[in-house]
Amino acid sequence: MLRNRRIIVISVVGLLAVAGLTACSEDDVAGVGQTAAATMSGPDGTPMGTVTLQQGPNGVLVSADVNGLEPGPHGFHIHAVGACTPDFSAAGGHFAPGDHGHGFMHTDGAHAGDLPNIHAGSDGTARADYFTNWVTLAATGETSVFDADGSAIIVHAKPDSYGAEAGAGDRVACGVIERT
Repeated sequence: MLRNRRIIVISVVGLLAVAGLTACSEDDVAGVGQTAAATMSGPDGTPMGTVTLQQGPNGVLVSADVNGLEPGPHGFHIHAVGACTPDFSAAGGHFAPGDHGHGFMHTDGAHAGDLPNIHAGSDGTARADYFTNWVTLAATGETSVFDADGSAIIVHAKPDSYGAEAGAGDRVACGVIERT
């Protein structure tokens, strides 16, 4: 009887250890706990704040602290290429794995890089927290912002329309997403 209890205890402890190792490796693969940041700059190189990203078990928390903006709403997106130079067009279009259409109001769904507009106060500062489960900070995968050419955050001059055409105007701030 005592021998059977030892075998059961050893088996349970062994299973728990294997389950724990499996959970850790799944979290590592999914990027849980990973952090990243984009240091935002204007077209002339003027510092304009930071956007941080933190991978959780159900998606990514995107926190914007951007200044130097015109008061009002601004389009805010993850773009497909991790480049801001020689000009902000180097960041390409919106991050869009799966080739969904643009905008929250699009019948086929939005791009993974579509985020809600940020709103700058009268002092030109915008602070926002958004959650998205359309991207990941994992090292690999179709929805990873760390694909072969990286990704960038772009703030636009005008608000996003949330429709099939962004209509958000010029790119007024850009930052390459980098691991922290």
